[in-house]
Amino acid sequence: QVQLVESGGGMVKPGGSLRLSCAASGFTFSRALMNWYRQALGKERELVASISGAGIATYYAESVKGRFTISRDNARSTVYLQMNSLKPEDTAVYSCNTVFGSTYWGQGTQVTVSS
Repeated sequence: QVQLVESGGGMVKPGGSLRLSCAASGFTFSRALMNWYRQALGKERELVASISGAGIATYYAESVKGRFTISRDNARSTVYLQMNSLKPEDTAVYSCNTVFGSTYWGQGTQVTVSS
């Protein structure tokens, strides 16, 4: 079955960096658009970044442009989110997502940006 497993979250000070990973299995990863979403406490879920199957096309929310980079390694069936210059407002649970027939979500990983 489809599985998405995130890792790499944690606590970091403002200005710091984190790299999230999402390991996928159970579907043809190289054909799937992959997304990173986040949800802060009391707020709606927000699409942060997307990457096409071949990794050529990307999308970023305005709030993270120039600070976050989405990438993928199709040989490892893994999508990454490099987060630099982190701000307190980036604090949220980050989840990877794909729609491949049905919609699939990982369990999420907490990112906390605090001094």
